[in-house]
Amino acid sequence: MFSTKRVLAGAAIAAGAALVLAGCAGGGDAPDADPTFDPDEEVTLDLAFWGNDVRAELYNEAIAAFNEEYPNITVNSSFLTFPEFWEKRQTEAAGGNLPDVMQFDYSYLRQYSENNLLLDLGPYLGNIIETDPLPQNILDIGVVGGVTTGIPTSTNAWGLFTNPVLLESAGVDEFEGGSWEDYTDWMGEITDGSGGEFWGGSDYTGRIQNFELQLRAEGSDLFSEDGEPGFDEERLTEFWESGAAIRDGIGVPQQRVEEVFPLGPFDTANTASELTWDNFGSGYLGNLGEGYTELGLVAPPVTEEGAKDLYLKPSMLHSISANTEHPEAAATLVNFLVNSPESGEIFGTNRGLPASETALAAAELDPLSQQVKDYEASIADRLGDAPPVPIVGYGTLEEKFRQLGTELNFGTVTVEDAVSQFFAEMDVVLAQ
Repeated sequence: MFSTKRVLAGAAIAAGAALVLAGCAGGGDAPDADPTFDPDEEVTLDLAFWGNDVRAELYNEAIAAFNEEYPNITVNSSFLTFPEFWEKRQTEAAGGNLPDVMQFDYSYLRQYSENNLLLDLGPYLGNIIETDPLPQNILDIGVVGGVTTGIPTSTNAWGLFTNPVLLESAGVDEFEGGSWEDYTDWMGEITDGSGGEFWGGSDYTGRIQNFELQLRAEGSDLFSEDGEPGFDEERLTEFWESGAAIRDGIGVPQQRVEEVFPLGPFDTANTASELTWDNFGSGYLGNLGEGYTELGLVAPPVTEEGAKDLYLKPSMLHSISANTEHPEAAATLVNFLVNSPESGEIFGTNRGLPASETALAAAELDPLSQQVKDYEASIADRLGDAPPVPIVGYGTLEEKFRQLGTELNFGTVTVEDAVSQFFAEMDVVLAQ
């Protein structure tokens, strides 16, 4: 038995904005798992997720399958779009009444965990929540301060998408790998070969993830577990200066980027390549439309040969409220949504490539999803441990980095001024 309620959107908030969780109640320590837990006890759980009508119907199917095995657990589900989802969670967090089970985003995991809003899942791992189908490096993604507060449902990795139609038109072969300078030169060949119709790519120095990739290759992270930056002003200056040639004609002009917004230059066929998360492919193909049946997907440029610079990031996680009155039943639902073959068969890759081996084995992969799976296998030698869970306020810094990249492309700010502005913003965020 279940019900699904569509909650109308409220005022939107920026997806990456930091949340202010004032007056939060609840504790993150898990209660001792009750050995007398009755699996037949009548229980009602609230489940919240972000998505659309398509995902809502998939959750309906998954809950129905769950109830075939656990008819005593009623699941009431609700969904919102991504920004409104987090606005509602902020309100609930302040009142200490978060839903029992929630889809969770990596960017908010530290904030909610450190505010003692999420249940310690440690006592349920290996018994109620199966861990054998989840590799240890996947389980470690959901750990904050030594405590597991989230279980990844799916993963993605940073990759380089390319447009075969535009490459053929420009007379340029697929990027065969190499340094960031090699990638810039390759983009230049495409721009030159396009006859002014399109460009080789965008200025990759406008994305903080590309900076992170280079830092990881050098043995650092954007931020440590304690929130200390892994770079100084000199290193950021060097990174932004490395994009000068791209901003000087190789890359798509910022004015064109603004003209096609809210779509991007890659999925409007203005650029032949895009560095981003590998689960963005289906959206790109859908936006490109007729005439586009496939994309290229290859590894990003290399900073240091042999470096473990790439990592698997959770497309999303499932977490449990610290205030849930039914932790065992909630953990049972999380296990089903993450690990069960039924879940894998129902969701497929709607939530990303399943992280659980049992769910992945049951998922029917379309050609692009199979391509993503093969890509992640191909970069196994470059996959390192995931970085520390993003600091509180990371979304604010990511957006500031993007805004400064835009201004650099417009030529309205110098690299020196951009670095000063970013460090000033970072000082504010880290002081909170």
